[in-house]
Amino acid sequence: MKLQVQPKLIIHGGAGSSLQGKGGLETVRRSLHAVIEEVYSLLVTGVSASEAVVRGCQILEDNPHFNAGTGSVLQSDGQIRMSASLMDGKSRRFSGVINVSRVKNPIQMALFLQNSPDRVLSDFGSAELARELQVPSYNALTDLRLKEWIQERDDNFKSTMARVVAEPEMAESSNRGRGTIGVVALDGYGKLAAGTSTGGKGFERIGRVSDSAMPAGNYATSYAGVSCTGIGEDIIDECLAAKIVIRVSDGMSLQDAMLRSFTEASKNERDLGAIALDATGAISYGKTSEILLAAYHNGDTIGDTLEWNNQELIGYC
Repeated sequence: MKLQVQPKLIIHGGAGSSLQGKGGLETVRRSLHAVIEEVYSLLVTGVSASEAVVRGCQILEDNPHFNAGTGSVLQSDGQIRMSASLMDGKSRRFSGVINVSRVKNPIQMALFLQNSPDRVLSDFGSAELARELQVPSYNALTDLRLKEWIQERDDNFKSTMARVVAEPEMAESSNRGRGTIGVVALDGYGKLAAGTSTGGKGFERIGRVSDSAMPAGNYATSYAGVSCTGIGEDIIDECLAAKIVIRVSDGMSLQDAMLRSFTEASKNERDLGAIALDATGAISYGKTSEILLAAYHNGDTIGDTLEWNNQELIGYC
């Protein structure tokens, strides 16, 4: 079947404070660009937006640099609990898992739940689903995340969250990291999808729920798709992803919807970021944090936001 539109793709690997030096920046750039190259090559062969999103999230979950899947941060009790969601813009169907443990790719469980009558499962339900699907038990812990948790335990958990990137040379020693990964895709048939996955903010209270498995942090319709990153509570308070998508669905341009939403978030002193696509192929991204680790394919070339550190709230192409 011939493609009807030029596919577009945007991904993110979190938001937070500046990367420490060029080495960290280039490592993150290589990681993000490799995902863009693989997933975009799938889109041009005709795979659906949802398939592309799941594949992109899976690759990012498997990369220990990012806080999702392998390399997820530890909660206050030293355990890893992950959340992920998928929304198909054509069907307007949202699915996800919350605080799931011992699985390699939470996004795969979100994909399975797309066709379930019960589409969002919490920790116990997710664990039972993993057993039913015979998902192999998997330990997502890395040495760097363990060392990070031990240091915070020795310091009585004074940090409010873990680093966005799991490499000492790739992040400042401050605690201003916000770790999530996300993918938004427009396929060759004009369909949109969005997926988001996270290990949480790190050191949090047991049972804390992030925005990543909520429409506040991940949302798509036939008009637009958005994946968010940053402080989950701020994203929830703004209901950011759903707000942007609904504004586009109501007739606002993606650029205007992003600008209004991020202006509001900035006035409310929120700390967050988002990536977005609309059905026309417009690409946009925004942040109130210092950096946004995002990359995109506009149909011709690959670009990224890693050195976008001016005072503008949104970027658009």
